[in-house]
Amino acid sequence: MKHHILTFLLASTALTVIGQDRAFILKGSISGQKSGQLKIAYATGSDQYTQDSTLIKNGTFEFKGKLKEPVMVYLTGATKSRNMDDPNSASFFIEPGQMLLSLKAGDFRNLKLKGSKTQDEYFALERLKAPINMELKPISLAYEKANEAYMQARKDKKPEADLDALKEKASAIRDQFEPFSERQGKIDMEFIKTHPNSYLSAYLLRWKVSSLAVSEAKALYAQLSENIKQSSYGKAVQDEIKNLEGGSPGAKATMFAATDINGQPFNLSDYKGNKYVLLDFWASWCVPCRKGNPHLLSLYSKYKDKGLEIVGVSDDDSNEAAWKKAVEQDQIGVWKHVLRGLKRVGNDFDRSGDRSDAYGIHTLPTKILIDKNGMIVGRYGGGGENDEAMDKKLAEIFN
Repeated sequence: MKHHILTFLLASTALTVIGQDRAFILKGSISGQKSGQLKIAYATGSDQYTQDSTLIKNGTFEFKGKLKEPVMVYLTGATKSRNMDDPNSASFFIEPGQMLLSLKAGDFRNLKLKGSKTQDEYFALERLKAPINMELKPISLAYEKANEAYMQARKDKKPEADLDALKEKASAIRDQFEPFSERQGKIDMEFIKTHPNSYLSAYLLRWKVSSLAVSEAKALYAQLSENIKQSSYGKAVQDEIKNLEGGSPGAKATMFAATDINGQPFNLSDYKGNKYVLLDFWASWCVPCRKGNPHLLSLYSKYKDKGLEIVGVSDDDSNEAAWKKAVEQDQIGVWKHVLRGLKRVGNDFDRSGDRSDAYGIHTLPTKILIDKNGMIVGRYGGGGENDEAMDKKLAEIFN
């Protein structure tokens, strides 16, 4: 099971006038709680977010605002953590107009919402997936238990060997999600194909682009209605396809400069003209990435003298110590290493130096093969082929 980054979760939706702000009123009631505070957050543009809060008065509350179109909103109450699985947090679609929300303290996930056609679609889609979720439940509970054991061991500062064993156990359980995820994905894809005028279709497609071939992603985007293409979710899909295309065979590789793991200047363009470069997008916390390092070492040993260079691009900007430790433990310091370049600024991110976005990377591990002319000739991982195809390609080039 590949790890997704970075994340972030049946009638057609009626046409919405794009670009026109309209009022929404979200009235609600919460059982089991008479007072307190609720907060919501939702996107109002590609890089803009709105946050609001309201007081619970005698078990009731109200939010007001303006929207151009349906949008996914994140609601939190008396949460005990920032985890999206907290029982006092939930996400759902709101839209212009009046809506009525019913919540239960400690069980926000089973909310009821009236007045949002997009959420009605979402509810219907979830009902189709319900039998799969029931089958998956025992595995999900086992994974949750294994993950909690790992987190507790970290808190207790257990030996590194114990932590690695617990992480491996959790990862092995998570791998069992794959067939269930595939079945759920087919349900989503059928919805996307049969509901071209749904905001939910664009919302779902946005998160699926990185796992699709460019041609398939473009075909799905093309069948969306013009109204949906012009929505914020539709534009996000278009941006994701553009990034994926920029990191797929036939595209000119985006060059970048950075400071490497040893504090030395690094420039990808230095290899142009004399080296094939395999960009390895990975992270210290990504178990499949770490498991694949011995194989990468064997490939590097086999082809480095024939013109292959490997450059590791790690999604460890927030924990450089873990990054450096993983490189040392896995003995992969024989090739160059740089960080992704994603900087956290308050509750948001500065993506101006993000080296992953330019290649459409949302799944780890993903590898990009660049030829001597700076052209991408292979993509292996999210939206590309498998490692067997990578091995075959390298053998064709160097043997």
